[in-house]
Amino acid sequence: MTAAPLHILVDADACPVKDEIYKVAWRREVPVTIVANSFIRIPDHPLITREIVSDGFDAADNWIAERAGPKTVVITADILLADRCLKAGAVVLSPTGKPFTTSSIGAAIATRAIMADLRAGGDQIGGPSPFGKQDRSRFLSALDEALVRLARA
Repeated sequence: MTAAPLHILVDADACPVKDEIYKVAWRREVPVTIVANSFIRIPDHPLITREIVSDGFDAADNWIAERAGPKTVVITADILLADRCLKAGAVVLSPTGKPFTTSSIGAAIATRAIMADLRAGGDQIGGPSPFGKQDRSRFLSALDEALVRLARA
């Protein structure tokens, strides 16, 4: 019996690192599924597929969470999706390369809730800092390391 193959699932609607994902996937020969609510252009390559889901609430998240597992790397900035995928045993990375872990996800969910409450109360709060070269570099390293670790497991 062969082990399940590695797979990368991408919450793609607002993902700024799709090109970096393709680069690592081609080098490591790992299939990638780009999941979105609408058409997103993808490279014409046998390792890259696109899944267009309905525009229903959490449709892309549900599709990804249902397929996440121990041999899966999920790329998302969505904290609640990250939590669901971690519970399924997946490795989860944010587009900045920061890993979501079972020990850090609780604090991330709590912070998300506090920020939502502040916004709902009319408080002006800043968003995330601009996405930069250093974020791309960190992401490339983190994805490569995650795939190497999973391949050895």
